[in-house]
Amino acid sequence: MKLDFSKETLRNLLRIFLFLITIAVVYQLIPQRVQFDRQFYPGKPWPYDLLTASFDFPIFKDEAELKREQDSILRYFVPYFTLNQAKSNQQITKFKQATHITDSIALTHGQRTQLANNLQRIYQTGIMSSEKMQELLNMGIERISVIDSNSVAKEIPLSEVYTVRSAYDSLCQSNNINNKVLRACNFNHYLEENLTYDVNKSEQVRADLLSEISQTSGAVQAGQRIIDRGEIIDQHTLKILNSLKIITERDQLSDRNHYWVIAGEVLLIFGLLLLFFLYLYLFRPRIFNSNRDILFIILMVVGMIALASFTIRLTNFNLYIIPFALLPIIIRTFFDSRTALFAHIITVLLTSFMVPAPFEFLLLQITVGMTVVSSLKEMSQRSQLIQTALLVFTSYAVIYLAVSLMRDGSLEKINWMMFGIFALNALLQLFAYGLIYIFEKLFGFLSNVTLVELSNINNKLLMEFSEKAPGTFQHSLQVSNLATEAAKKINANALLARTGALYHDIGKMVNPLFFTENQTPDVNPLNDMPLEEAAQIVIGHVAEGVKLADKHKLPSKIKAFILTHHAESKTAYFYNTLKNKYPNQDIDESKFTYPGPKPGSKETTIVMMADAVEASSRSLKNYDESTIDELVERIVDGQIANGSFKNVPISFRDVEMIKAVFKDKLKNIYHSRISYPELKSKKK
Repeated sequence: MKLDFSKETLRNLLRIFLFLITIAVVYQLIPQRVQFDRQFYPGKPWPYDLLTASFDFPIFKDEAELKREQDSILRYFVPYFTLNQAKSNQQITKFKQATHITDSIALTHGQRTQLANNLQRIYQTGIMSSEKMQELLNMGIERISVIDSNSVAKEIPLSEVYTVRSAYDSLCQSNNINNKVLRACNFNHYLEENLTYDVNKSEQVRADLLSEISQTSGAVQAGQRIIDRGEIIDQHTLKILNSLKIITERDQLSDRNHYWVIAGEVLLIFGLLLLFFLYLYLFRPRIFNSNRDILFIILMVVGMIALASFTIRLTNFNLYIIPFALLPIIIRTFFDSRTALFAHIITVLLTSFMVPAPFEFLLLQITVGMTVVSSLKEMSQRSQLIQTALLVFTSYAVIYLAVSLMRDGSLEKINWMMFGIFALNALLQLFAYGLIYIFEKLFGFLSNVTLVELSNINNKLLMEFSEKAPGTFQHSLQVSNLATEAAKKINANALLARTGALYHDIGKMVNPLFFTENQTPDVNPLNDMPLEEAAQIVIGHVAEGVKLADKHKLPSKIKAFILTHHAESKTAYFYNTLKNKYPNQDIDESKFTYPGPKPGSKETTIVMMADAVEASSRSLKNYDESTIDELVERIVDGQIANGSFKNVPISFRDVEMIKAVFKDKLKNIYHSRISYPELKSKKK
């Protein structure tokens, strides 16, 4: 059976796959453990109801107590070393076979025998490295066990063991031998370490000693009262609570309830991510229908969770050093405030599963997210990032100070180092500007910062445009003004409409004299050309504009304005002229029709409407209200009739509002002016 899936079905399957993959990745990033959901602090009142033990559990000793007991018992630790007898025999034989010491000094047989015996005695005791000797002394070790070639261990004082240096000194102190002769013996050639630290045996003995230490100091019976609301948490109660927390988070995962814990975690992750996908589906269908946009947002969410997970698992850094505010900053830059805040809340909720104080964490991070979204209503300047960073630091500091005062009731117990961490967190958010640029290139997004830079009429391309085609440039300025006001009226992206309008006709700068707005009176090169050729030249400014956009690396969203500002309309002047001249002749309409495509967004549609209205308004003979109203109605209704709006999510109400804006703006531009009287000269 052959399965034939439509494109929409494949897109839906891809979204489902992405949803399931996200659940799996987030589950792997979050540590799988039971959380002890009560927060407590030594010396503070217990803020919850009466707590009793629901099962038997031991009371674990704290770290300081265990450390004292370990240090005490390790004083009896005796490390093991292996004696390399073969190495000893080799060096002794080498010394005995040496015929002379130097050319001028030779040893007698008795002297050689005495020194060989001394060397053998030293090797039988053992020589270890000076580094290992110093390490053992620092540990307070007084004795070691030496394992000989027969696997027999003999315990000897560490003070009797030699290093290469002490062995050399011992040989040089031999009796009945001249010091000059001893120094000339070059004992360094015959001294070598023959004691090797036995790691496995020593660590086994060490572990056996430590295993004798009990990890617990008493037990709590099921049903036993632990603490009630308002009681102060003393050291003994603190040990019991910490023991209960350890048992809850560690031991419960070893029984069959482990599977229910996994099911609960997966269900919680599934529910939170489902809420986010439902939000996109119901309220942001444009994002939901774009796999690129969904993938980007999911990568941002998972990336922040992964950063938090790696920080907790692999480093000793404070969790608050992670700039969680980067997520709403970047998402707000490319999308909208509501989506940014929703994604941020989902991210910190999922991250809260792995942090030690989830309530405090959520309070701080959600507050910071709201601060970011409020301060970046429209990010169009670099300075806004600095302002946002300062506001984020202020939010962290104020909320943390408030929570600390509520918890500790004193300024003395506040961890002032946290304010330095908050400051570093705020500084890290300044990297958002570089990340925004990278994501723009990787995902083809367009930020308001880039739009502001592109709409600056002093940039190189627009300056060249104004010089080569001044008439067209002035037309583009007027179109941008009309489009900006119309976009604001229907809540479209006004900055995008303004920028697209400035570039929509840049193709005319290639051959500016072929377009009437750049011509001098009574000079039109198109009049000397066949109508079909003239139409092709005019239509060609779209393709030329796309070439210039590619050359100057303009974003694809700006190129869309160049491609769609005439949609699939006809060059009416040339087509109508030819049709009137040859009414019975079949005309190839494709030679007089723009290739399109039709606009696909509100912004490109607004620019298409503004372009046609502004260009036609220049041909009016009278600029009274009725004439302007009739012009706007005729142009826009004609575009609707031609089907130019069928790919655009725009309503009739929006169209009427845009018409009203165009009418008001054109009336203001072409309003009648008072004729100033000339000053008459006095007659004598």
